[in-house]
Amino acid sequence: RGNRGPCPFGAAHSTRRNKMGKVHGSLARAGKVRGQTPKVAKQDKKKLPKGRAIKRLKYNRRFVNVVVGLGKKRSPNSNAA
Repeated sequence: RGNRGPCPFGAAHSTRRNKMGKVHGSLARAGKVRGQTPKVAKQDKKKLPKGRAIKRLKYNRRFVNVVVGLGKKRSPNSNAA
């Protein structure tokens, strides 16, 4: 390629292109956090309704049992009391 004059990105920008992607951190530490967390057995959960029944449940949750309060609307995933 050769030198085409001053680089528009400044001196920190290298003129050579790297073909391979960079890896964030060494691969020796991959899975470190998951490996050191204690194993917790899954709990038994109540069976979710299927078909029409789940549509009914969603409708009731979204439109019937709405509590109008102060401030922003709570997201369906929030666990705040």
